[in-house]
Formats: sequence, C-alpha cells, structure tokens
Amino acid sequence: MFSLEQLVSFVAVAEELHYGRAAERLSMTQPPLSRRIQLLERELGVELFDRTHRTVRLTPAGRVFLAEARKILRSSQEATLYVRRAKKGEVGAVTLGFTATAAYSHLERVLAAANTEVPGIDLVLREMATAAQVEQLLAGGIDLGMVRPPVAGGDIVTLPLWREPLLAALPSAHPLARRKKNPDVRDFDREPFIMYSPSECRYFHDVLVAAFRTARVLPDYTQYASQAHTVLALVKADVGVALVPAAAAALRFEGVVLRPVDGIESRPVELELMWRRDNDNPALGALLTVIGNLARRARQSTVD
Repeated sequence: MFSLEQLVSFVAVAEELHYGRAAERLSMTQPPLSRRIQLLERELGVELFDRTHRTVRLTPAGRVFLAEARKILRSSQEATLYVRRAKKGEVGAVTLGFTATAAYSHLERVLAAANTEVPGIDLVLREMATAAQVEQLLAGGIDLGMVRPPVAGGDIVTLPLWREPLLAALPSAHPLARRKKNPDVRDFDREPFIMYSPSECRYFHDVLVAAFRTARVLPDYTQYASQAHTVLALVKADVGVALVPAAAAALRFEGVVLRPVDGIESRPVELELMWRRDNDNPALGALLTVIGNLARRARQSTVD
C-alpha cells in the first residue's frame, strides 16, 4: 500500500509538473522524490507521469489518481483536526438524561446554548425519571442527567441548575380562577386536589406535602398522577385543582388557568445536573461549562 508521504510527493509533482520545483516545495532533494514516485507507481502498477528530458505530464491514470489522492489527503487532514478537537472537547457526543417536566422549558434552553456554543457536540437525549437516570449514570448508560434532588452516591457530582415556583392549576370556571387576587395555599384546604404519586413522582409529592404541612392545609386528594401533563388533563376534566411547576405553563392546556400561589415558598422546585466524577468524555467537560454558565446567568437574572 502507498503511504501518505508518497501521496504528498505525487500531488506536489502533479501540481508543479517539475521535479525540481516539487522537491524544493517539499524541502527535499530531487533523487529521493523521484524514488518515491517510482515506488508509488510500482505499488499501483501504472505509470502516473510521462517523462521526457524537458517536460513532465500526467498520464490519464495519473489524472484520475490526482483527484483521489487529493481526497485522501483532505480526509487525513480532517481526521487529524477532528481528533485534536475531540481531545479538547470541541466535538464528540454526550448522552443526556432528563425528566419529563425538565423538557417543558429547561431542556430547550440547554439545547439552544449547546447548539450555539459547542455545535460540534452531538447530544443524545433520553427521557427518564430521576431514579432511572441515577441507575443509568452509574451503569455508564448516560453521561449527564437533569434530575430532581436529592441524588446520592460518592461517584456522583451535582450542580444546582434552576429553581422555579409552583403554580395553581385551576379549571377555568373554578371560583379561584375567576377571582382577581392570587389564590392562597390555604384555599386548597379540603379542596378536591390532584396529587402526585408518592411512588412514581416522589419528589413533587414530597414538595407539596411539605408546603401543605407548613400551611396546615389538608386537601382532599381525588386522584394521583405521575406526570404534569396528566395532572393538567385531569384539571381540565374538572377532577380537581392542582399545583404544577412553572415550566408546565409551556403545555398550554385550554380550559386550565395557571395562577401564582401566595403563602408558599417562592421557588420550591429544584432541578440539578449530575455526572460521574470519573467520566473521561472530553465533550462532557465542554458541555458542563456551557450549562453551568447558562444556569449562572439564569440565577443572576432572578436576583436582579
């Protein structure tokens, strides 16, 4: 097989059509350059040049091979650049897990920032609950996860991303929806209420239980659900009222009114980023920087 060195020599002679100028271009003497071309022709089994004492011309086979040689050299250069960029984390792939509610607005921000700042990194997206993400992270199935706290594990690193408020989800004909002032958490006492499942959606279940306990409120739990879109569908069906994360506003359910709620913590819903400390994917580090900066700007805008 021919070598890249031989291809470089051939292209130089083919473009200069003069061994002396080609040798000068390659910073070598003419005899070894001639030997390289002869060895290349022997490998290929064809003559690439018509040589006379005064001229050097490409043969028909030489013209065909010149186009192919340029392609091979270009691919070689591109591969070298790609590998170097991969080492720097500028290109590659990262598998990102995310919860369903994170997809309503937070995931969109991450994707937009990544596409702008690290366009060479491909994101492989996998929707799953927090517990499944932790399991997949430890098994190497994902590189990164957008999860609800708390996340435990000595090999897992977490970074707070965003905090958001809870909104009251009310049927449009409900008295609380038609009232001018915001509902208060105490308005939910003994009110038919759609609650999150304690087994399938433990995080939101615990957040709401804590808020109701602090306010000394006891709603009448009529149904349990595990996804925000299911909760909103049940509200639309007038099964009860509910509390949903602000990100769920992106779902825009007709017949459902979302209102801020007084009497509870202003931003009780948390979202964290997690990854394994020993993950050696160079692209992960670059993406972490992008998401970290995005979260920092979001927190700053909230403070301002």
